[in-house]
Amino acid sequence: MIQHMAEGVNHIYLALGHTDFRKQICGLTSMVSLHFRLDPYSSASLFLFCNKRHSAIKALRWDGNGFVLATKSLAYEMKFQWPKTQGELRDITKRQLEWLLQGLQVDQKKAHPNSIDTSKIIF
Repeated sequence: MIQHMAEGVNHIYLALGHTDFRKQICGLTSMVSLHFRLDPYSSASLFLFCNKRHSAIKALRWDGNGFVLATKSLAYEMKFQWPKTQGELRDITKRQLEWLLQGLQVDQKKAHPNSIDTSKIIF
């Protein structure tokens, strides 16, 4: 579901550290606009938040006439590899979102690049 919410967006923002999951749409949109100084009404942006135990993610997106808020909670003591820097915002790619949802870190040092510069290949 969260991957489907990322379709058509230009920015996927992670609210680093943990977020109080008692916050719902109003609290999260206030956090986006006041703390991070971004427009929560941008349909080209998806905002992701993680709880303190890293066992759940909330995704917030404006769809043109209202907000969509989705939550993914993991079972059986599983955790998301959420970046721990508190109070910052990070823009990630759709590929990094896939890694995060699969339980991997968003920074994969050994991953193959999405595209290869063919001008540097010698045949």
